[in-house]
Amino acid sequence: MNQSDVSIDLPLVQKLMASQQFDQALGYLLPLPDGGVDEDGGTSVNTDALYMAAVCYRYTNDYAQAQELLNRLVMLDPNNGRVHQEQGHLSVACNLPEQAVSAFVRACKINPALVASWQAQVSIFKKMGNLQAAEQAQAQLARLQSTPKYLVAVTDLTAQGKLIRAEQLCRQFLQKNPRHTEGMRLLADIGQQLGALDEAELLLETACAFEPKNSQIRIDYIGVLRKRQRFTQALSHAKTLLAQAPENPQFQSIVAIELMQTGDYDGALRYFDQVLARLPNDAVTLTSKGHALKTQGHYQLAVDAYRAALSARPQHGEAYYSLANLKTYQFSESEIEKMHQQERSIDHTLMERVYLYFALGKAYEDAGEFDKSFEYYQQGNTLKSRSRSYDADKMAAELQMQHTGCNAELFSNFKTRGNPAADPIFIVGLPRAGSTMLEQILSSHSQVDGTLELPNILSMAQKLRRQGEAEDQKSYPYILEDLTAEELNALGEKFLSETKVHRKNAPFFIDKMPNNFRHIGLIKLILPNAKIIDARRHPMACCFSAFKQLFAEGQEFSYNLHDIGQYYTDYVSLMDHWDEVLPGQVLRVHYEQVVDDLEGQVRRILEFCNLPFEDACLSFHETKRSVRTASSEQVRQPIYRSGLDQWQNYTSQLDGLKDQLSTIVDRYRAG
Repeated sequence: MNQSDVSIDLPLVQKLMASQQFDQALGYLLPLPDGGVDEDGGTSVNTDALYMAAVCYRYTNDYAQAQELLNRLVMLDPNNGRVHQEQGHLSVACNLPEQAVSAFVRACKINPALVASWQAQVSIFKKMGNLQAAEQAQAQLARLQSTPKYLVAVTDLTAQGKLIRAEQLCRQFLQKNPRHTEGMRLLADIGQQLGALDEAELLLETACAFEPKNSQIRIDYIGVLRKRQRFTQALSHAKTLLAQAPENPQFQSIVAIELMQTGDYDGALRYFDQVLARLPNDAVTLTSKGHALKTQGHYQLAVDAYRAALSARPQHGEAYYSLANLKTYQFSESEIEKMHQQERSIDHTLMERVYLYFALGKAYEDAGEFDKSFEYYQQGNTLKSRSRSYDADKMAAELQMQHTGCNAELFSNFKTRGNPAADPIFIVGLPRAGSTMLEQILSSHSQVDGTLELPNILSMAQKLRRQGEAEDQKSYPYILEDLTAEELNALGEKFLSETKVHRKNAPFFIDKMPNNFRHIGLIKLILPNAKIIDARRHPMACCFSAFKQLFAEGQEFSYNLHDIGQYYTDYVSLMDHWDEVLPGQVLRVHYEQVVDDLEGQVRRILEFCNLPFEDACLSFHETKRSVRTASSEQVRQPIYRSGLDQWQNYTSQLDGLKDQLSTIVDRYRAG
């Protein structure tokens, strides 16, 4: 939990509580400040003190005061498992078994190391006569109790977000127990959260080999393979999992998700329907089915699936956000009221509440109530930012290294190096700048395959960064100047080989990972004939659109307006650098110009890519290919102007951002 500057002797309070001197403990804790969440995601109140006070009030039978504090805590720190566990204990004391077990289930979902919550579930489910649920909780409890204490501590630290300490403890354990598969699984989970996907994949691959029947290890392995976009491998392992228990709905759902990743949406829907035949009101499956239908372009069927998820589980915030994320969906007054009912509830994890806030932001934007809309977007972003570790200054320093490391001399020396293939077309820039529209235009051409936001360049850059650190060499990108012609050619070939799985039969393909703008130097060294298109949109429109978009992962800069402004500024500066050292190598396409002159801009783009003009590129909205981004419904419609100036509805709330971007905005207007 975060702590403020409020000075409280917490170790003394803990000692008093351990000796059951709860009134004395409260004397040190009170009065408690009101506080709240600041715009950087921290709290201006000592949440540890709030938690301890809630426990003390429960033990002194002041249940009303305990509940009041827990209500505040859930709003301040909704992803703290111990807060939900304490809610469970309080509900038991108040003889509310259904509320209690719901709280204990939430607590264990957030933090699986909470023994007391598993024990409470076993007891309450038995009293309710739900023996199957009791057996499942008992199995999890037995598993936890048989886990070495070191690894229980690792699980607990990971759940609290203390990843560095958790990693240190886990590595210490594995040094003494190098073949312990649960230790390997936990270290892989930490690695995923820290972005070390290579190591996570290797750990889980090894653990699977050591213990091939361990379903949890294989599930985690599938998840890492999916993140690395190794979809064929992930699907193969999902089918292996299902073969062990063909009627297991969880395994059926995993196969369905992996089928979606490989583009087999009809197959995925068949498996989702099998799951729903056994679990007809499973909100998660209904939502996943909605995602598949949305990607295929079945708008109304997707809406029906999301609504069914909400009927089954009204607090399922992801379904509300999924409706909002259709972009063209408008909430009814009754749906908005239902969201407010959920807003007042404490039965939410952090992400469930984040989903709800973003959905309410969209609902009030559509209703023209922009002050309310911004308030909810702000709350959603502030809460989401609490789970990130983004450092704007560190990112700015990394981008500045591209200026100094990738200079004109570097490219002059390496003109004849790299792989000569011209297959890739990279669309870079910032998210919400129109890159999906450009991809849809180009992928409508008979000679171009649309793919995904491919992680391969980012992964390659990360490997070079770690290589330099491990071998005490130059750091990335300075290490690029030491690569031989053979090494650069091999990296280009590696990219082409790894991305082949996403292609069909066209001679060219698109990689629309926006963050690749950071690594244009690397791209042009390993693939000098690749085409690069910079999707650019009005700075205010682009930045605010990112602020009100809840991204599935990545784009950590987007949850704070000042960070967004800094990132956009650094992006423009770096693109200026690429223009200087790689003249004529990047085509800049302004979203507004595409809207105003579609045919002219399409011809310009195709000419840059050395492609003949095709009319299909003008009717890109009629293309039947699946689109996986947040803009999927928008790019299935003819070009429209209504979204160009939406940010101006929030001018009073965006004064700081406007000041931050004033020079760039003036330059953008000047063309």
